[in-house]
Amino acid sequence: MKIAIGCDHAGYVLKDAVVNFLNSKEIEILDLGAYELNPDDDYTNPGFKVGGAILDEEADLGVLMCGTGFGISIAANKVPGVRAVPCSTAGQAKMAKAHNNANIIALGGNLIKPEDVPEILGTWLNTQFEGGRHLRRINKIAQAEKSTLNMIHQGGGRVVIFNHPLVQHKVGIIRDVNTSVKQFRELLQEIAGLMVYEITRNLPLTDKEVQTPIEKTQVKTIEGKKLAIVPVLRAGLGMVDGILQVVPNAKVGHIGLYRDPKTLEPVEYYCKLPFDIEEREIFVLDPMLATGGSASAAISLIKKRGGRKISLVCLIAAPDGIEKVHADHPDASIFIAALDSHLNDHGYIVPGLGDAGDRLFGTK
Repeated sequence: MKIAIGCDHAGYVLKDAVVNFLNSKEIEILDLGAYELNPDDDYTNPGFKVGGAILDEEADLGVLMCGTGFGISIAANKVPGVRAVPCSTAGQAKMAKAHNNANIIALGGNLIKPEDVPEILGTWLNTQFEGGRHLRRINKIAQAEKSTLNMIHQGGGRVVIFNHPLVQHKVGIIRDVNTSVKQFRELLQEIAGLMVYEITRNLPLTDKEVQTPIEKTQVKTIEGKKLAIVPVLRAGLGMVDGILQVVPNAKVGHIGLYRDPKTLEPVEYYCKLPFDIEEREIFVLDPMLATGGSASAAISLIKKRGGRKISLVCLIAAPDGIEKVHADHPDASIFIAALDSHLNDHGYIVPGLGDAGDRLFGTK
């Protein structure tokens, strides 16, 4: 068994007790921090990291520690498949496992003492999930998580995976080698158009007064300079019209990059952005996030020209690409329609759909 552990400054007082107890039981530990006492750290980071370790099957269970166990468990529960429960007594720990099959227990450094840790953790580990009606309820929660979106955190950044049936249906068609160039173009636009509703969810709104045929009323309107979309040439062009159909006033920039076939490194040949790029919410469009080199380079180019609020919108991604982008740009959210398993020896996503540019423009 392997248990991932994580804490913030307020939970740091319990860390040694947790480590000592797990070591006494000869349980392997995946220590995800904090590694020193820092009053300025946040409980969100260890919550996401330990939750991510459960999601990625890097650990079987998790132990989190913050001031109360409340905030850090809320953060961890944002990761699909995580059932994190704050516990301050052995009785709570027993019920968390027996009825909720909690795979993460959260302890509060302000609520319990280090000497309480062995009894609470021991009870949690030794209790069996009862199943039955409790399993039915947990399965309902799992089904709700899969309804529209999955959200994971990798490398400190946010990844949103679209599980909507329409998106998944169209992704299945676009993968098919027999899909024509015409169909490929149309589907890429349609998928981008469906994704735009979620990628723009957090745009700021302001009030505006309008005159209806009946009377004056207050309505909502997007605040500020609004949007810029920046396709990475050439495949990113296939996503532009789908987004512009929904947000026709968005400014459009262009970044030209190609991948060196030998080094797989991105090479810049063109960059043209809206003059007020620093005032806009920016969405970089690149259908395939493979090695992540081109997408990361595109985000770097935008940042050098003043862009700040940058998200990456892709059709299909590989774990390598997500890791690369978030290693370079942990502040960038990544929106994808599908997360595939790996890259092959030529840097193509597997199972993927081949070269999106070639299939979009019929060049191969």
